[in-house]
Amino acid sequence: MEDLFVIGGGLAGCEAAWQAAKRGLTVRLYEMRPIRPTPAHKTGNLAEIVCSNSLGSTLPNRSTGTLMHELQRLDSLLLKCAQESRVPAGHALAVDREKFSQKVQAALTACGRIQIVREEITAIPENLSILASGPLTSPALAQSISQLTGSENLYFYDAVAPIVTAESIDMTVAYWGSRFGRGEKEEGDYINCPFNSRHEYEHFVQELITAERIPLRGFEAEITSGVQAGKGKYFEACLPIEIMAARGKDTLSYGPLRPLGLRDPRNGGRPYAVVQLRQDDLAGTYFNLVGFQTNLTHSEQARVFRLIPGLQHAVFVRYGQMHRNTYIYAPDVLKPTLQCRQKPQLFIAGQISGVEGYLSNIASGLLAGINAARYFQAKDLIQLPNTTLLGALCEYISTPNPHHFQPMSASFRLIPPFENKIRNKTDRYKAYARRSSSDLNHYLNGFNEAI
Repeated sequence: MEDLFVIGGGLAGCEAAWQAAKRGLTVRLYEMRPIRPTPAHKTGNLAEIVCSNSLGSTLPNRSTGTLMHELQRLDSLLLKCAQESRVPAGHALAVDREKFSQKVQAALTACGRIQIVREEITAIPENLSILASGPLTSPALAQSISQLTGSENLYFYDAVAPIVTAESIDMTVAYWGSRFGRGEKEEGDYINCPFNSRHEYEHFVQELITAERIPLRGFEAEITSGVQAGKGKYFEACLPIEIMAARGKDTLSYGPLRPLGLRDPRNGGRPYAVVQLRQDDLAGTYFNLVGFQTNLTHSEQARVFRLIPGLQHAVFVRYGQMHRNTYIYAPDVLKPTLQCRQKPQLFIAGQISGVEGYLSNIASGLLAGINAARYFQAKDLIQLPNTTLLGALCEYISTPNPHHFQPMSASFRLIPPFENKIRNKTDRYKAYARRSSSDLNHYLNGFNEAI
């Protein structure tokens, strides 16, 4: 009999299984794919990344960079796999999706304490478990979760961006470059498609706003009319590009299409707006449109996105899509240790717990795996200081909020400010990063055993 069940073979579940196994527990990791597919996943691979291939900035004065440092200090398997699968993306940690998944799956398969089971779990087990079933949890398991928590799952709409082939990009129009030359390669890590005039940009925005969208499917359909009118519930950090554009004609030019620091190396000119494409695989065969999550119909995506300079002959290997993500109301359900209040032998991690973003999912899985192992071994559970990003994130999702609760990614704004305010944002974030590292080390060194 296994010591621990982990439900879900995504980022959080894989990290959780690894952390528990390395602490001596035997683990049964359940993943329902490919037996039961989801609307977003394309394969049955463990740790499949379906949206952007970037885990965020590695810079120490950025929240993702600080969280990466915390994960490195806590010996994250998936962070190692990401670093080994890295593709050029400037200061961002972007990965080859397939190689990343392969490395994670290989590590778990080779671990003698982890059994991978391809089977759908339809009810929360009674024994020690980690629920990391993700935002596309199957209806049967979602019903079981609802019965446990005593309330219905909340939801928001999420979207993924399209991918095009490198050879179909017109490089007589597009050019390589990273903002302010911050790339790993001399010519830059991003392909930039420039709108050189306001008229060209505004024509694209108008076509984008009026393009036909895909009717939402099945369990998503109850608020289809609201979404089509631009009134649906969205996670603000992953808005469909057409919804963002509808907020104002200049929204995109000050957002994902901001041209700052992206001058054309051929003539030194600065475009009015620019679409960036990021490498999606190690071979450099595919590129994804950065920030272009969308729910347009496939034919409209082809028509409208080919209006982007340099993409007039683009070949799409994946079109964007939108789906409903489900998550629990964590303030009523979880402790900062990610332990369930109503069911102490249950831990919840990943997007269904109310954290957002690849790195935050990995981090929550890491903490859940550590704490499930400590619970099994009758040890005190880990509650990280709220001056660390992971500690602050877990405190946020587990603390009642009088305002609307929405999934949250790791952010410096979750961390308590210094008594003596640091006005310069860059200096303030660097100070947060230094404090995070110091406080994490101090907390871990306070234990008489290895965490």
